[in-house]
Amino acid sequence: MEEELVAGSSGGLDLVVEEELVAGDWISWRNGELRSRGGMGIRERSRGGGRGILIRERSIEEDWGSERLGRDLGIWVFLGDVAAARPPEHLPSLLNMLQARGEKIISPAAKEGLIPLVIPLSESPSGALTSLLRWPTSPVGMEMPVVEVHKYGVWYLAKSVDQFIHRMLVEEDANNSQDSNDNLWEAASGVGAKFYKKGDVLESGINDLDIYLLKKVGLFPDVIERKVARHFEKGDQVSALVTGEFYTRNHFPGFGRPFVFNAEVLLKVGRNLEAKDAARGALKSPWWTLGCRYHEVAEIAEWDDEQIEYIKEKVSDEVKLEDLKKGKAPEQVALDEAAFLLDLASVEGTWDEVIDRVAACYVEAGLHEVAKFVLYRE
Repeated sequence: MEEELVAGSSGGLDLVVEEELVAGDWISWRNGELRSRGGMGIRERSRGGGRGILIRERSIEEDWGSERLGRDLGIWVFLGDVAAARPPEHLPSLLNMLQARGEKIISPAAKEGLIPLVIPLSESPSGALTSLLRWPTSPVGMEMPVVEVHKYGVWYLAKSVDQFIHRMLVEEDANNSQDSNDNLWEAASGVGAKFYKKGDVLESGINDLDIYLLKKVGLFPDVIERKVARHFEKGDQVSALVTGEFYTRNHFPGFGRPFVFNAEVLLKVGRNLEAKDAARGALKSPWWTLGCRYHEVAEIAEWDDEQIEYIKEKVSDEVKLEDLKKGKAPEQVALDEAAFLLDLASVEGTWDEVIDRVAACYVEAGLHEVAKFVLYRE
């Protein structure tokens, strides 16, 4: 006898589980409604021109409740149908791990008051939001970064879901806490071994966790910034300057944070003119990627509000018309306006005030799916 279960929150999309799924079964959806027969271990595929999810092999001992199933299918559908993005394969494992370390899984559509380009995943006890960043335009094949959301924008956590899982496992292992390590490893749903072998931090002979992360896992802003701070603690200004400059070498595409930090390093060693130039260069990046409030960078750049007034002028009808007369493509003018509006909103965190106009810009630029995503709210 079939038992119908309501399968949890999906960011406004109805999910219904009807019976147990086996490996190879398909789940499909249409017009925001999804019906399936239970199961887990999901991967997005297309079939016959439609959209669907193929259930992968899973252990018979695994017991996936309807709440977890609904959670994972919900965000899978949200990413595919609303955000028009390819869901990261191991996202369900990351959600399990975030929950295991005490974070609350939240609806991906809970975006009110946030920069409209993020897809919320979880909220920590302190209120920090771990999210995916859905760039409006990005190179083909570029994965969605994992970020922490603040009122003024985002802080870069990892270049991908996989890299973030890898880092979490490494840090837990390095903590030498058997209970927490096992809990997190179990939460990784069997994919942990794909990224990290338990005990490798100790076996590597690398005593500094930050050095291990940089060598074995990847580059992270907070790790690089701690490395610079340690150089300063040792009185090694040259190494601090070299590391600060290395930070800016396009390791974090689209993010202004490395340039802000490099400006702070230059200022600390008394190279004020170079620091001013570096800060002004940082403000050519999206202001919501600075890793701090706009005014902190503007102070180093020795700008008051003139840059804000300049950006406000750039979104005026007169300036847009001038750009068109100069031969700039209408689509590019619209994309520029959307970027400028997000810059201005980041100053005070007034994201909801610009959403409608930003979405309209994306429509004008031909990015209809991005516009739908920006407007979508729970």
